[in-house]
Amino acid sequence: MSHPFKEASTELLVTVDRQSNTTDLLAQLAQRSPWAPLYAVRSGDGWTDVTAGAFEDQVKVLARGLIASGLKPSDPVAVFSPTSYEWTLVDFAIWYAGGVTVPVYETSAPTQIAWILRDSGARHVFVADGGRRRAVQAAAEEAGSSPSIWLMSDAGYGPDFSDLRLLGEPVADALLEAHRSSNTLDTPASLVYTSGTTGRPKGCIITHGNFTVLARNTIPVLPEVIGENARTLIFLPLAHVLARAVQVMCLVGRVQVGHVSDTGTLLRDLETFAPTFLLGVPRIFEKIFSATQRRAENAGLGKPFAAAVGTAVRWSELEQERAWYRGPASAMPVIPLRLRAAHALFDRLFYGRLRATLGGSLTYAICGASALDPQLTHFFRGAGITVLEGYGLTETTAPAAVNVPTSTKVGTVGIPLPGTTVRIADDGEVLIRGVGVFAGYHGEQEDDAAHPRDGLAPPRPGDGFLRTGDVGRLDDDGFLSVTGRLKDLIVTAGGKNVAPGPLEEVLRRDPLIDQAVVVGDKRSYVTALLTLDEEELTLFASRHGLGVLTRAEAATDPRVREHLQHAVEAANAQVSRAEGIRRFAVLDAELSLESGHLSENLKVKRHAVVADFAAAIDDLYAPETASA
Repeated sequence: MSHPFKEASTELLVTVDRQSNTTDLLAQLAQRSPWAPLYAVRSGDGWTDVTAGAFEDQVKVLARGLIASGLKPSDPVAVFSPTSYEWTLVDFAIWYAGGVTVPVYETSAPTQIAWILRDSGARHVFVADGGRRRAVQAAAEEAGSSPSIWLMSDAGYGPDFSDLRLLGEPVADALLEAHRSSNTLDTPASLVYTSGTTGRPKGCIITHGNFTVLARNTIPVLPEVIGENARTLIFLPLAHVLARAVQVMCLVGRVQVGHVSDTGTLLRDLETFAPTFLLGVPRIFEKIFSATQRRAENAGLGKPFAAAVGTAVRWSELEQERAWYRGPASAMPVIPLRLRAAHALFDRLFYGRLRATLGGSLTYAICGASALDPQLTHFFRGAGITVLEGYGLTETTAPAAVNVPTSTKVGTVGIPLPGTTVRIADDGEVLIRGVGVFAGYHGEQEDDAAHPRDGLAPPRPGDGFLRTGDVGRLDDDGFLSVTGRLKDLIVTAGGKNVAPGPLEEVLRRDPLIDQAVVVGDKRSYVTALLTLDEEELTLFASRHGLGVLTRAEAATDPRVREHLQHAVEAANAQVSRAEGIRRFAVLDAELSLESGHLSENLKVKRHAVVADFAAAIDDLYAPETASA
């Protein structure tokens, strides 16, 4: 290419009327196919369909109540709730009333809630239960505001859905329609608060155009996944833009959606709902694999399962080689008969059972938020479930690139979605321009370029590219690989650049390891902090006759450390000696949402871990520390 950048683009496939908004997607479907099953809600041991017509009717009733309560077009309305059908109902009711949805993560602390209420100016808040109502009341007092707080049910205590319905009865259809149609593609649909490692969260302005144009252009490239007769269960937080963006896509594709608030019931819900595709993050797939491996080992089938994993991986690798083969037909890679026979055997023993555990109808999964170990991606595809990795940020309304069933490369995050350009800067940073790129940060649209959040900046005048802060590369077919974060890149005292992500992926492949954090910036060598999976630790101790081991005891137990050393060596085999992990520490702790060490999409907050476990890190570099 003649310019100093390497970039890949996909042309926009569908244009959308600039005067429309996201509510038109529902209004048109409810008018055209009111009987279409759009959602499903838990009912005893099964699910009850909610048609497009019935859903819109429920939305309109709540929207009338919001209008009667004083909501004006473009007014912000906060939602503080776990993922649920009611969350989606409220989201569309806010849009039908002309408002702007402000999600609040269900794990948010009172000070975070107070900041969002103060910064957004939300005068209405929907909450899932009484506990969250009290949290909002305390946060509102701290913020110096007094919003109306609505309970997302007909529980009968305090203002709730029933009160809102009653309040809205006098609102005429014409007034409701005036509010619903007041927004355009260029006006805000949601204010999604996202933060980096320091400072207060900033509200990303996601427009109706971001949701609508992105959805309308994604469906044509994923018809096998997000199409009619497809079904999915959403269990990721709806407070995160990824789940909501996919939910709008499901509306366009007429995909029936169910919601899971308690992931403890996920397996049962998968069995009864039988989704055809799932939306997940790497940790979900890692845990599914670990649970499957654990069951096999407990049944005395550890070695056959290991062979089944190898077979699935090789099967998938050959599929990919065949799909991208460009040579003479006579030299096309073939799947050997022995591999076919082994695959058929393991399908009966393991793969089929895995698919049954996930509902029996699952053929695709979409994975985002961070990188998934390519070996796991190959395993799932070889076992009959194609995992399509994608890439994006809150600032790109989530998906900006994705693998598609007809064009997939494991180990990449796919090609740009229609209407999107991905560019690699001279320093390797990923830049994005396209239909999903947000309108800027709330209250800072004019200063954003000068004051980027955590390395991110909104579109710059002239070229319109968003600086993502991620490091990546594009291959000759336009597939993007994201290799790490600029801010996460470890530069050792010797000047060696080390990307921690690939090492951590291999470490987490071991069932005993729950989380892995590789460190070593400005240090003489690379080390790692490991946490243990509590359930797997119990099984490990039992298998080795160790009785009951606490995390603290496991941290120094010779057999545990020997096992972990093998995992470290497997990770080191992927990199040069200078990039390898020299020592590791086992933390007597769990990294979780509650501890503040994981984000809502289950990514490790690296800076929080490094700060909170600074003493353990220092010990790894003390001269007297024994080599691991």
